[in-house]
Amino acid sequence: MPKPVSRGFSQHDASVPQARTFVHRLLSEWQMLDRADEVLLCVSELATNAAKHGTSAGGRYLVKVSADEGRLRVEVHDLSRRRPRVQNPEECDANGRGLLLVDALADEWGVEPRVPRGKVVWTEFKIEMREQYAAAQAAQC
Repeated sequence: MPKPVSRGFSQHDASVPQARTFVHRLLSEWQMLDRADEVLLCVSELATNAAKHGTSAGGRYLVKVSADEGRLRVEVHDLSRRRPRVQNPEECDANGRGLLLVDALADEWGVEPRVPRGKVVWTEFKIEMREQYAAAQAAQC
């Protein structure tokens, strides 16, 4: 199994595409691209929430990616204790659909407290690990 990888991002407009690129590169390296579109859309939504609502001006958030036994887990850590909630936007509303998308695309998702402060919003996806990657990893051991 690949080792968990994490990276911090600053609160600015370019951080969301940077977070998406970070995760996409890992998925490519790990040869786990079969659900990449779903994973990357969830990363976009969670990173956007962290940048807008989970960090103070000049703050940072962390994206952590891990894979274990047929599951890919993406976590977004921020320092806010405010828990995100699924909204029910009106048809004309421009915002409020992010967690609806996460709920529809991820196999599981949730929110946990982060010690010493903040929260972790996580998503999990059932995913197939390519035999080539598994064999390469086994050869390195």
